[in-house]
Amino acid sequence: MSRQNIIGTLFFLGFFVLSNSIYVISETQRGVLLKFGEVVRADLAPGLHFKVPFVDSVRKFDGRILTVDSTPERFFTQEQKQLIVDSYAKFRVVDTSKYYTATNGEEFRAAALLSQRINDDLRNQVAGRTVQEVVSGERDQLMEAVKARLNETVLDRLGIEVIDVRVKKIDLPNEVSQSVYRRMNAEREKEARELRSEGWLTHQYAKNNTPLLVKIYPKSNKRKNSVAGIYRRLG
Repeated sequence: MSRQNIIGTLFFLGFFVLSNSIYVISETQRGVLLKFGEVVRADLAPGLHFKVPFVDSVRKFDGRILTVDSTPERFFTQEQKQLIVDSYAKFRVVDTSKYYTATNGEEFRAAALLSQRINDDLRNQVAGRTVQEVVSGERDQLMEAVKARLNETVLDRLGIEVIDVRVKKIDLPNEVSQSVYRRMNAEREKEARELRSEGWLTHQYAKNNTPLLVKIYPKSNKRKNSVAGIYRRLG
């Protein structure tokens, strides 16, 4: 082998070793350094780093705020009414060692584990509230309670922090929606009957007492004003 070939081979080997010894962590990434699959250095800072080639390896994760969409689930309220709740959460990786150990650094696995915990906590929170409280009255308090409960467990077990939990949509099952619709119709029909009854009574009173009002107030303008005033009071 000629001297040029030897130099070329050494240069190639040197470049190969060097390229496998240098790695970069960007500003939007988090990472861990592994030695034969075990975490030896966690929470790698952004910048240029060195490792032992063929012995050490690096796993990088997205360090930005991530979103997980939970599967819509049916929950029972305090009155045993069913609600279909569709929610999502914002989270980020804060402990890379725990995150890698729990999820093998796979975002979809972290999302699946977090989604399951979200639905479990939502089920518990919805079970202690009425439909009115879940839909409008205490929705913000419910979300804060779920977030606080999640951060008590997922930080230690998954190495992530939940930034926010939000409900995208709350639906009633078809059978419940039909029941609510029938009840609303019944209430409207009852109110309409009451209004018609009040209108008929007012009309009869005015009809029967108009001659008396005309006799008491013979002048036209005064009579008109007085009759109108009495009608207004009746209304």
